[in-house]
Amino acid sequence: MIGLIIAIIVFNLIAFIVNKRLTANQIVHIWLFTTAFQLTFDLYVNFKYHGYWYFTKGVDWKAFPAHAILIPPVNILFLNWFPYRNLLSKKLIYFIYWDIALVLYEVLTLLPEPWGYFRYGWWDWWYWWYSAAINPILLMILLGYYKWTCKLEEKIVRGQS
Repeated sequence: MIGLIIAIIVFNLIAFIVNKRLTANQIVHIWLFTTAFQLTFDLYVNFKYHGYWYFTKGVDWKAFPAHAILIPPVNILFLNWFPYRNLLSKKLIYFIYWDIALVLYEVLTLLPEPWGYFRYGWWDWWYWWYSAAINPILLMILLGYYKWTCKLEEKIVRGQS
């Protein structure tokens, strides 16, 4: 639990200190989307397939902070620093760096409690490449959602519907 609390504080502080791009409205949208999407994704991987979980298998209130306040600031950082106006090659490199960082962080969270809070089921630590393969897809879904909400927000501001 100590590792989770430290991660929540660090990621939230960094996200809100360095954010220069996202508006408060966009942050709320990203936060809610991330939480809903992660809970839906984890519902299948955790409860149906028993691939991984936080702390213990099944529904656990201890895991709620990991679902609701850990991942959204990480997504805010990803979107804030994303090289929107750069070449495709720079965007690809950005995805690769984030993928490596996310997999390394995931491995770090496998430490025993009180530092670690993430557990694998059949999706064991040597299957880190599952995460490495899925993370870019999840990040592209996040990026697509962000771009869609930005376009929608612009239309609303202009008075178009």
